[in-house]
Order: sequence, then C-alpha cells, then structure tokens
Amino acid sequence: MRIRTGDNVLVIAGKEKGKTGRVERRFLDEDRVIVEGVNLVTRHMKARPGVSQSGRIQKEASIHASNVLLICNKCNEPTKPKTAFLDTGSRVRSCTKCQEVIDDAR
Repeated sequence: MRIRTGDNVLVIAGKEKGKTGRVERRFLDEDRVIVEGVNLVTRHMKARPGVSQSGRIQKEASIHASNVLLICNKCNEPTKPKTAFLDTGSRVRSCTKCQEVIDDAR
C-alpha cells in the first residue's frame, strides 16, 4: 500500500467521491484506510458508567485503499506515487507528475 498515515488523499470512488481528508489509520491486512471526515456512519452506543454516555455517535468507517489517491504536497495534484531510490540507497515515494520526492526518508 502506497498510502501512509498522515497523508492527504482524494476519494475517487463511492458516495464520498471528490472529498479530501487526512489518513488517520490504515489496515494493512485488508488494504483499507480511515480518512478524517469521510464515510461517516452513525453508531448507537450503550452507556458505560464513568466512561461514556449513551446516544448516537458519528464516526469514520474505512474505505478501500484503491478508492483514494495521494495528493502531492508540491504540485497539489492527485497522483499515484512511484518508488524512487535516492543516492543513499533509501527508497522514497515520488510524484509521477512533478517528479518531486513526496516524503523524506523514514
């Protein structure tokens, strides 16, 4: 999966098509991501004394990773990142449109 936690992404399919947000969490086993403010579902929660109040709570549900595109920090365009190798031998993601390195070596 080429999407990481903290990336800005654009939703390209489904009922939330066209919305953007930041990736809060990713599930590598299922190839799914949770995007902030996208794909909200309502949960009816039971009260837990001292912990939470009962009621209807809205929270984000996961989206398949193939339905989102990474937004480049430099050119601000949605792109499918490619893998590039630096002179030091480290592997980084780079934008296919502007050829800039999207993230630093982690």
